[in-house]
Amino acid sequence: MIPYRKSDAGVGVPEDSGGAYASAFGYLDDDAHLETALKDATELLRIFEGLGIRWICVTAGSPYYNPHMQRPALFPPSDGYLPPEDPLRGVARQIAGTAILKKAFPQMAIVGSAYSYLQEWLPNVGQYNVRHGLTDFVGLGRMVLSYPQMPADVLAGRPLQRKLVCRTFSDCTTGPRLGLVSGCYPLDPFYVGHPDAQQLKTLRESLIPGR
Repeated sequence: MIPYRKSDAGVGVPEDSGGAYASAFGYLDDDAHLETALKDATELLRIFEGLGIRWICVTAGSPYYNPHMQRPALFPPSDGYLPPEDPLRGVARQIAGTAILKKAFPQMAIVGSAYSYLQEWLPNVGQYNVRHGLTDFVGLGRMVLSYPQMPADVLAGRPLQRKLVCRTFSDCTTGPRLGLVSGCYPLDPFYVGHPDAQQLKTLRESLIPGR
């Protein structure tokens, strides 16, 4: 998709491109055209396959220009914008795109992403997608910062430690960009008491209209 910016209401809106992005790599103008938008990625993977590259992680968008696509979250980056769509739509879009590429390249080891927003439901959705051949692996990003033991707990059949499940507050990604210490401020006791925690909280609350 094209870059997004924050509107006066704080919600992300597409930049007025005047059609300038129509020929961009993997340009997606509408979810109904997802398979068409993936033609560029398909051609790239075909080249990779010819080079013997088999391990592929599938993601989408840019963390700087349209982070709601790459990291679906209810709480946006403190220097970003409120999500312009239900974050579940972003999760579903990446799962669907990954499935299309996996079907086209069954011999490749495909890693799907954007699962952290699912929180407690992550293991269930991940298991379904792997079991039905929609992806080979479930890649975890933000979730590993707050709950690195999740894969071990799931594979061992242990109950999830709910207090460690990532709630996608986005502090872990915005802190470093603001020159602050990187960490899981909402859930890790060390960062909860860190001096930078209040600064991040203030920035996050400033995104809510009316405050």
